[in-house]
Amino acid sequence: MGSRKKIAADARKEARKTLAIAKLNNVPTSPRKMRLVADVIRGESALKALNMLKFMPQDAARRLEKLVLSAVANWQTKNEGKDADTEGVIVKEIHVDSARMLKRLRPAPQGRAHRIRKRSNHVTIILDSVK
Repeated sequence: MGSRKKIAADARKEARKTLAIAKLNNVPTSPRKMRLVADVIRGESALKALNMLKFMPQDAARRLEKLVLSAVANWQTKNEGKDADTEGVIVKEIHVDSARMLKRLRPAPQGRAHRIRKRSNHVTIILDSVK
């Protein structure tokens, strides 16, 4: 008979078997712009999300499309013999976090300088099967 912690750890491990995670680090897009696209696909099925991203005009949509494809591939490696569309794989979570900021100076009138902050972000996507 296992201890309480061992049983809880096994339960967590079992729950993670259906999850697939993909990360995209240091994307040179501001987090605000990336979140606009990420909010659209949160909670959707993976295939519907891919179709939506394909026809979005934003540059962030191209990057997220590749990330969703990567996450689906990760899901299929974990669940061999199962198909992503028949299992109902959904975008369970998607996080857009701020990454490093490049600081640049832009000349301004009267000998002054304004600081330009070139932002970047980290995106984490978690897929899960409905069944």
